[in-house]
This record gives sequence, C-alpha cells and structure tokens, in this order.
Amino acid sequence: MSERPHFIVHNQNDTVGVVVVEESTAGKELVGWVMDGDETIRITAKSDIPLGHKVAIKAMAAGDTVIKYEHDIGRASEDIEAGDYVHAHNIKTKRW
Repeated sequence: MSERPHFIVHNQNDTVGVVVVEESTAGKELVGWVMDGDETIRITAKSDIPLGHKVAIKAMAAGDTVIKYEHDIGRASEDIEAGDYVHAHNIKTKRW
C-alpha cells in the first residue's frame, strides 16, 4: 500500500474497519487497507471517528451481524451506513 491508511480491515467479508489515525473527521475521505488481498478501499466518514474505534465499510440493516477481524462482534441495533461511526450506540452483543 502506497498511501498511509486511516483504517485497517482484515478480510473482505468484514463490515467494519478499525481507525488507526487521529484525523478521521466528518466529511473526510478515509483510505483503508484490507490485509487479506492487500487491497485499498475508500469511504467518506459521516462523523468524527476516534482512534481505535470502528468505521462501517458496508451498509448494515438493524439486526445484521457486525463482522470485525473476521469475527462476529454483535448485531446492528439500527441501520448503519458505510462511513458511520460504529460503537455501543449502534451495535449490541448477541449474548442478551
């Protein structure tokens, strides 16, 4: 990858990536590195996304499974668009 990534994705089936820089702000085009396949993807952040937090790389409907690093991390509790900040306000565990 020739550009410095803003977020990292492990696999093409992931629905979120993890932000790895501090300047991921609303309206900014973010560059992502998909490790499996060494691909670059681009999305526009819909809000500020803190370092270490998740950004949606695919649209998800309420109830859809959220996949991070090839693992099921819960379900979307509301509709989520690509570029949205993904955190406890819009995903919930499937345990209860």
